[in-house]
Amino acid sequence: MDRMNIAAQLYTLREFLKTPVDIGPTLKKVKAMGYNAVQASGIGPVYPQVLKQLADEAGVKICATHISPDRLRDELDVVIQDHKTWDCRYVGLGAMPARFRSSREGFIAFAKEYNEISKRIFDQGLKFIYHNHKFEFENFEGTTGLDLLLSNTDAETFGFELDTYWIQAGGANPVEWIRKVEGRMEVVHFKDMSIKNDQQLFAEIGEGNLNWRAIIDVCRETNVQWYAVEQDVCQRDPFESLQMSFNYLKKYFL
Repeated sequence: MDRMNIAAQLYTLREFLKTPVDIGPTLKKVKAMGYNAVQASGIGPVYPQVLKQLADEAGVKICATHISPDRLRDELDVVIQDHKTWDCRYVGLGAMPARFRSSREGFIAFAKEYNEISKRIFDQGLKFIYHNHKFEFENFEGTTGLDLLLSNTDAETFGFELDTYWIQAGGANPVEWIRKVEGRMEVVHFKDMSIKNDQQLFAEIGEGNLNWRAIIDVCRETNVQWYAVEQDVCQRDPFESLQMSFNYLKKYFL
């Protein structure tokens, strides 16, 4: 792996991506930081062809996305075509709809519905990836929600995009979970956690308490392809936060 594989999750910069006029300069700033790829998320209305043109002009690849569950269910053919326009293999879902989250039966129902969606995506040469938060670590009769997703979905078509911060927040171990989804995760979310005034905070990579050496090693061992850096809330200018994270990570990538 090298620096080409480090992507900026654009949700971090969502306040600077509201219109096509904003998107172009923001992508160029991301490129100037050293990022060669982005995950498309938190972007305002923009035609797919325009987004592709702006990304090409900035010199960044759209490596993955986050798409709303409603669009995945109701507009899947359009979503697939958009990803082909962007030359983007990974179709991401940021979280399952709230109606599925409160029970074992809900998680299994979600797994069944979106497993079928993942098969349709796979048949078009793309890959569905599911991004976790901490609610997936609620225990239902001795099994966490994330384990239910893992065991009730197709290993070939239903992929994962584990988020290191949210795994830690859920009381689990990021390294153990990255190994647990080996073969089913090619995009990971890198996000650090710090503690201030007895409160957990989103932090720049290296500014928190996660074990990045071990996390990066296990990602390499399990053949993760893309490392998407995200910070939901920044304590400083979000461009500065993304730069700090990149500067920390690049020492691990030749």
